[in-house]
Amino acid sequence: MPTYVYETTDPAQPVRRFEVKQRFAEKPLLIDPETGQLVRRVITGGYGIVVRGGSVGPSVGSCGSHSEIAE
Repeated sequence: MPTYVYETTDPAQPVRRFEVKQRFAEKPLLIDPETGQLVRRVITGGYGIVVRGGSVGPSVGSCGSHSEIAE
């Protein structure tokens, strides 16, 4: 189940961010369940794994050595 980030939208109040686990089929929240303020879903970059060298065998995501210069 994905975790979504929401933030409050009232410019007169400090911004409050929180996370909610929801199913894909569920509609986005419109109101903060704790404060009752209006909220919007924040698009985030998510989490990823970056593998940089040091692996045994072919490198993942590598296009060759950067130290070689084509002439």
